[in-house]
Order: sequence, then C-alpha cells, then structure tokens
Amino acid sequence: MQKYGQHFLVSESIISQIVDAALVLRAENLLEIGPGKGALTQQLIARGEKNFTVVEIDPAMVDFLQQHLPKQAGVRVLQQNFLQADLSQLAPKPTLFVSNLPYIDAADILDKTLAWPFFQAAVFMFQKEQAQRIRARAGEEFYGPLSIFSQLRAQISPICKVSRGCFNPPPKVESMVLAFQKRALWPVPAGEWPRFKKLVNAAFLHRRKTLFNSWALCGYDKQKIQQALEQCGVAPTVRPEQVPPETYVKLLGLL
Repeated sequence: MQKYGQHFLVSESIISQIVDAALVLRAENLLEIGPGKGALTQQLIARGEKNFTVVEIDPAMVDFLQQHLPKQAGVRVLQQNFLQADLSQLAPKPTLFVSNLPYIDAADILDKTLAWPFFQAAVFMFQKEQAQRIRARAGEEFYGPLSIFSQLRAQISPICKVSRGCFNPPPKVESMVLAFQKRALWPVPAGEWPRFKKLVNAAFLHRRKTLFNSWALCGYDKQKIQQALEQCGVAPTVRPEQVPPETYVKLLGLL
C-alpha cells in the first residue's frame, strides 16, 4: 500500500467502462479526484477530453502526472486534499466528477460533490458495501442516512462491479462503480438541508428503537413526533430503516 493508501486501478476493461459512463454524462466542466498515476486521466485524454482539472493529495503523484500527462491536453493538476479544496476555483458551470474514490473518505467526498451548486453528474468507484448503502431502499439491509442523502439529490445507476484483482496492490474488498445524475428538483430546500441531515441522523442514532423513541431520545418533542407520524400515515411502531426518503422529507416539514 502506498503512503496515502492508494490502490491503483490497472484493469483496462474497468477503466474503459468508467470513461464510457463519464462521456455519456458529459458536462461543461470535468474534474477528476485522486487521479494517482493517471490511469483514468490518460484514457479521458485519449477519448478527446481536454482542459480539465485533476485534484491529487500526494505530491509524488502530482510530480508524476506533471511529467507524464501530454502538455497539449491542457490538464490542470492541483495538489490538494479534495475535502479541503475550495470548489469556487472551478468555473461556475455544470460539472462532472470522476474518481476511483479513496475508501476512507468516499462518503464525505460524495456529499461534498452532491452539495455543490454546479454538480451535474459523477462517476465514482466505492467499496462494494458502501455502494450497497448508497443504493439501498427502505427496508433493505444497508439502508440508512447515506442512502437517503444520496437518493434525494441524484439519480443513481450501477455501472460495473470491480474485483480486487483490478488494482495494484489489491485491496481487501470488492468495489463497485456508480453513476450519479443531478435531480432536476431537490425535495429539500438548500437552506433546510442541515436541519434535514440532523433529523435523519437522529432517527438512525438508536437503530434498535422505533423512529418515535429514537427522536424522543434525541430531544425532539414527543407530541410533535406523534402528530407528524400520524399526518404522514406512519405507524408509531415503525423503525427508521423502514421509512423511505420522501417520507422523511414530509416529516421534516412537521417537526
């Protein structure tokens, strides 16, 4: 494993499938997160992409990219931690994000990209279990806050499964590539999103409790909870993992 925990993608088949998906979702801006040695970057260039941006945290990889990427492609290489990067340095245009995401920060990176006002689409690779959490529906094993926050902001499609042997060095887990497309309308206004995230996270804080009890333990008014559940047709015995994203949106307006 490298200094920053990189597992370099080496499968030409998977690289091609990621690039194919990215080109279908083409936007005015393109940003690649954590390009490493540039396996995806080089394929994007070979397929005609120019003048895009890559953000890489590892200075050794930045040097490698600056030496090996063709100058005529006009790729801007930024040495930064993407989670600390100011996205306002990008042109304020619809943006497509592409990445073989670092497993440890994948959820936070996804949240940051989905929250950016100029997010248009993304093609991201995740640890398989995390991809299952993102796509899970209410009542399924992996359903939780990550499912809700992702599905309300984007339409999500599976692209391909990725075995451990597609990387060097191989990780201990399997992976999956997902594509995200921005929803035309967010059901939760941007100004209400922090309150919505707090509400949903509180619901899942006590997983063995009912939704009513979990919110009550987090300090929400019991009478308001009861009235909100009744108005949304939610039984008082329901558990947080049984409630679909759209119902949480309705409940937000009542609590």
